[in-house]
Amino acid sequence: MTTPDHPSPASQPPVPAGKDRIYRSPLGLAGGALLLLVVLWLGFDALFKGDGRTPWLALAGLILVVPLILAFTLRPAVFANEERLRVRNPFRVISLPWGEVAGLRSGYTNEVLAKSGGKYQLWAIPVSLRARKKAARRQQRAAADAARGGTPGGRGGLGPSGLGLGGFALRGPDTGPARADTDKVMDDLRELLDQHGTAEPAQSEVGVRWAYEVVAPAVAGAVLLAILLATG
Repeated sequence: MTTPDHPSPASQPPVPAGKDRIYRSPLGLAGGALLLLVVLWLGFDALFKGDGRTPWLALAGLILVVPLILAFTLRPAVFANEERLRVRNPFRVISLPWGEVAGLRSGYTNEVLAKSGGKYQLWAIPVSLRARKKAARRQQRAAADAARGGTPGGRGGLGPSGLGLGGFALRGPDTGPARADTDKVMDDLRELLDQHGTAEPAQSEVGVRWAYEVVAPAVAGAVLLAILLATG
């Protein structure tokens, strides 16, 4: 989990106009869209065809569940440019100038560490242990090929494409050690930190904004559903 910072909204620095690199989870987007479709189908069916209290319960359920699905699947994203890292998590948006980033850590989750002591999880860059194991096996095979005098990277002499979660090349054809896609993204962010961490435009304050557009409807739906269940 993350440790929150609470600066006032007025103190938040504006997001720079420079072009952002955007990282999102394709599986999260696909799963969220499918789950949202199923929930809306069932919810509207109960809303328009249900009897008695069923339509009201369906309405309350939709108001509660739909914002949460959007928050945890379609909303998360990481935006990076030469000045800052902006992390859009389910319920918060964290703006971290590179000068305030202490490091990026990968374990069972990917996290960014602020110099102030804050720790923020990168929801849009999930860790896949399975992908790491596959990358380790590819690296072992490449090492075995090199020991036999073959060409590393498998057939045709080409390694992985180096595509990140945002769907664009991070470093072109990958001739280095095999890495999972999310680990490549973290390498890319570390490179940006190394390049711009001491630059003058990257020196400002950390900003944190709560996503009330997600929290408010979810809370309203939970309250309405609780009232309906209590009075039933």
